[in-house]
Amino acid sequence: MNEIDKRKVLSALAHGSIFFSTTFVSIGVPIAILFVSDDPLVQENAKEAINFHFNVWFWGAIVGFLTFITLGLLGFVLIPLGFAIHWGLTIMAIIHSLGSATQTYRYPFIFRLV
Repeated sequence: MNEIDKRKVLSALAHGSIFFSTTFVSIGVPIAILFVSDDPLVQENAKEAINFHFNVWFWGAIVGFLTFITLGLLGFVLIPLGFAIHWGLTIMAIIHSLGSATQTYRYPFIFRLV
């Protein structure tokens, strides 16, 4: 596997780790890639994936709480919409990572801690 293919696969794996589980385990993949890879583009993609994980958890907790407070158990009907949004953004990141080996995918509208 050449360097460009390796870059694409590791970047896509970092972004796709959100599909492994919705628990804290899935963030371990981009963290491991961040420390193992010496490629700056792969590291930037891993950082972006870590930030996306934090945003999904943060906004999911806030929106979930507010939805439960205002709509009660009926609010849980909206949970699939949240999954559709973050899965859609993740799929876009994977497609971008596999298609472009020269630039980092940046998720829109997230705050970046890492």
